[in-house]
Amino acid sequence: MSKCLIIIPTYNESSNIEDLLREIFKLEQENHVLVIDDNSPDGTATRVEICMDIYPGKVHLIKRAGKLGLGTAYIEGFRWALEKNYEFIFEMDADFSHDPCYLPALRKACEKDGADLAIGSRYVTGVNVVNWPLGRILMSYFASTYVRLITGMKVRDTTAGFKCYRAGVLKAINLSAIEFRGYAFQIEMKFAVWQLGFKVVEIPIIFTERKHGSSKMSGGIFNEALWGVIIMKFRSFFRTYRAV
Repeated sequence: MSKCLIIIPTYNESSNIEDLLREIFKLEQENHVLVIDDNSPDGTATRVEICMDIYPGKVHLIKRAGKLGLGTAYIEGFRWALEKNYEFIFEMDADFSHDPCYLPALRKACEKDGADLAIGSRYVTGVNVVNWPLGRILMSYFASTYVRLITGMKVRDTTAGFKCYRAGVLKAINLSAIEFRGYAFQIEMKFAVWQLGFKVVEIPIIFTERKHGSSKMSGGIFNEALWGVIIMKFRSFFRTYRAV
């Protein structure tokens, strides 16, 4: 059995998912993939089921009733991965903004170099983003700066969604205590890992805007991160993320 599970939440990613899986399975690193689909009306789940026949035992699918939030998808995926005893658990987008070629580097950081959480970082060596308008780059970059200022985390890309966890990290976190459901979930998970004293490293990647489909970014997502980070930091004085 593979040591690595890549969790990919999907909603209307039928134009990307088959090609992405093909690229993942070209790698020398042996990977398994868990797709968590929120009842995509474009037939994403059907495409994944086709891939399950092409890559037997390597592709798994959880179909959910509707759009339940990015955070809940990953939490469900984490629990599934821990039940199946995977050692390295990845988060990855379905739209090719996260290039599969970086998966081995993220694994190496955890397996060989002592990291507990490895982050595919857009900002650790400058600004490595392709095909974003300047306004969106500035919003993302300064959002990470804002999060560092409020939380004290020494992470350059605090909103990154391309990551590799050691299983022990996820076992140590009380996943039921994670409150954010949108993109701020990515901030809260890093904050929980940092609060518990685990080693976090950033691996430089080039992030490329999607070529197919539409972005899920919205003003509501930005507002959740803006105000939610302050609330998260305040609550951290009275609670712990550690699993009992």
